[in-house]
Amino acid sequence: MAERVAVVVAHVDSSEPRCGTTRLVVVDGPSGAGKTTLARRVADELSAPTVHMDDLYPGWDGLHDGVLRAHEWVAEPLSRGLPARYRRWDWALDRYAEWVQVPASDVVVLEGCGSAVRPVGDAASTVVWVEADEPVRHARGMARDAAYEPFWDRWAAQEKDLYAVDGTRARADLLFDTTGDGYVPLR
Repeated sequence: MAERVAVVVAHVDSSEPRCGTTRLVVVDGPSGAGKTTLARRVADELSAPTVHMDDLYPGWDGLHDGVLRAHEWVAEPLSRGLPARYRRWDWALDRYAEWVQVPASDVVVLEGCGSAVRPVGDAASTVVWVEADEPVRHARGMARDAAYEPFWDRWAAQEKDLYAVDGTRARADLLFDTTGDGYVPLR
């Protein structure tokens, strides 16, 4: 994992800001691929705040709307030199909750399904795609949250449609396969 984090950090360090003065790093890929783990370590290494797409989706049918919120609440303000902020989705209450301010930083990490989808992906200095075989991703998803099971197929269908239309994977700067024990670079 440390090697993969170093690859991402090196790419970020050599990139130019494309979102105002901020280098936006997006870590995307299907559910259960390992995005959050990688993003957390990259953010720690860069001392960067992280926005999780899970906080933006308005429920289990909200992948597309979460992408719109990421653009409206994160990428757009940063591109104008303003601080980003977002309303956190409360999954238990099935509604948006409090506003969360994103600390000012030269680098912001945005992670989660749909984080690199356009127009947000066009504002990113570094686009990372993380994938794994479906059985591995499913097992990870259930280990993380067994309550996800009834929604897995519904969510996967949204991912498949969104990524097919956007061509997200093909636009990534870095690709990693996490099927095995470690991260295998694909590009």
